[in-house]
Amino acid sequence: MIEEREVIVPQETATPRWVGIGVVLLAIVSLVALGVGWTAENASKSNQQALTAQVQADKQAQTVLEQRLQQSAEAQAQVQGEVSVITSRLKLTQSELASARYQAKKIKDMDAKQFAAFQQQQAQVNTQLATKANSDDVNKLSGDVNGVKTDLDSTKQTLQMARDQFGNLIARNHDEIAQLRRMNERNIYEFSVDKKGERKHVGALTVELRGTNVKQQLFTMYLFVDDKRFEKKNRSADEPIYFYTHDYQTPLELVINQVGKNKITGYLSVPKAAGTTTQAATTGTGE
Repeated sequence: MIEEREVIVPQETATPRWVGIGVVLLAIVSLVALGVGWTAENASKSNQQALTAQVQADKQAQTVLEQRLQQSAEAQAQVQGEVSVITSRLKLTQSELASARYQAKKIKDMDAKQFAAFQQQQAQVNTQLATKANSDDVNKLSGDVNGVKTDLDSTKQTLQMARDQFGNLIARNHDEIAQLRRMNERNIYEFSVDKKGERKHVGALTVELRGTNVKQQLFTMYLFVDDKRFEKKNRSADEPIYFYTHDYQTPLELVINQVGKNKITGYLSVPKAAGTTTQAATTGTGE
């Protein structure tokens, strides 16, 4: 009798579904992590390059800033030097201006005293004329009156003359130049230049005429002072021209009071400085 045996075939257990899903998710997470890491690495390299470039730019900017600071310091030092020179010159100019104002007040007071003296003399003459009747006394008093009138005319002429910023009188013609010379306060040198390009020595300087405008009474000239040349362009008649020389601490004054066709006439006014001599004007033609 054949025994029947039940054959038992083992069955494989099915893999749970969540395991597959987990594996897929793990792969996705790995890929995402790799992507994030790669992006972070690239960003880090970019940031490092940018930081390096920024550091180099900052160094260049610092170098430029240091150069500018050095240039600014040099410019400031130069400005301070120029300010010191200007300040010293300003102090000298203020001193000269104070001296000029004092001289102007002195001249004004002198003119007032001369006028007061004339009035007193005139009163005395009138009194003498009223008390004396003989012709000799009258003739004598007439002579005194004429002398007083002459002094009065001179004083009036002085009072009518213009003054410059330093208080010096400005002569506009030969008679007023003679009046300045009689006052004996400054050395006066008259001169004239008769053609364009001619040079004339006047005191311690040389004058060269460059051109004239008769209609507008303008002239242009060169002044040669202390081996230097200065151009005075389109200057007006009766307009004082001031300049300094190494021999004087106060300015010299040049005035042109007549402007003709390629011809000028004027005078040089020189201060009377102690120990300083100025030769009289001589005529000469430049090379």
